[in-house]
Amino acid sequence: MTIRVLLADDQALLRATFRILIDSCPDMEVVAEAADGAEAVAQARAHHPDIVLMDIRMPGTDGLAGTATLCADPGLSATRVLVLTTFETEEYVAQALRAGASGFLGKDVSADALLAGLRTVAAGEALLTPAATRALITRFLMTPDPGTALATPERLADLTSREREVMALAAEGRSNTEIAGTLFLSPLTVRTHIHRAMSKLGARDRAQLVVIAYQTALVHPPRRRVL
Repeated sequence: MTIRVLLADDQALLRATFRILIDSCPDMEVVAEAADGAEAVAQARAHHPDIVLMDIRMPGTDGLAGTATLCADPGLSATRVLVLTTFETEEYVAQALRAGASGFLGKDVSADALLAGLRTVAAGEALLTPAATRALITRFLMTPDPGTALATPERLADLTSREREVMALAAEGRSNTEIAGTLFLSPLTVRTHIHRAMSKLGARDRAQLVVIAYQTALVHPPRRRVL
């Protein structure tokens, strides 16, 4: 199965570099390119890629607006967004995750890490496991966007107690293997619980599941220590 990728970046040289790298893999191909968020949405509607590799800072329509529009389009429900950014723009990354992005990579990412990230997101997982990302989640996801109401705890009413338990551990940035060890389950059983929770909550992937966990107060950021 070939992973179909759309490249969205205003730097033509960077797009060309990514295209060469991705097209060199037998399980991936670049199906289209875009220079801003609006063009990315238009190209996604035309080509229905599996993943949009989206830069945040672009002239015209930026990657945040493009991500929000793309992830809100029912016709693109199977397309996932992987954001390119730097750790200095944490607030932007949090906004992208709220909008439906499946994770992010730094622009200084290695070739191997980029390809691994694309495969991870294509498999329905989220790039939310590094310690830096856990800090990002706990710092920003509980802060609502202006004019946007947080999800209510009642949204979790259809989940079983086990699904809530697994979802909470996933929201802490734990892998399926780590969750399995904590709950004395198999990784496959954990994966099944996560996918059932995603289906019941209408989450497109694990990243959205994490956002919902924080916004419904299923989990809370750790309290900061007072010196």
